[in-house]
Amino acid sequence: MVKAIIDIDEKANRVINIVKAKENLNDKSEAINLIIEFYEQEVMEPGLRPEFVKELLAAQKEKTVKVNDFESRYG
Repeated sequence: MVKAIIDIDEKANRVINIVKAKENLNDKSEAINLIIEFYEQEVMEPGLRPEFVKELLAAQKEKTVKVNDFESRYG
């Protein structure tokens, strides 16, 4: 675990305290981690997420099927 000393403004501190209270968390560190997890899942581009890269690598290994006429094959 990494420890960090950070400077935040009063508004950010209030938001962290609200998240902490709303989610019934033990401390501000848990609230910050929750906010970061949300940001990663909802905001970051999928290409930047490690699990997205794993999915792409797995898809590259899948067997492919050659289709001459897509409409006749899949309707």
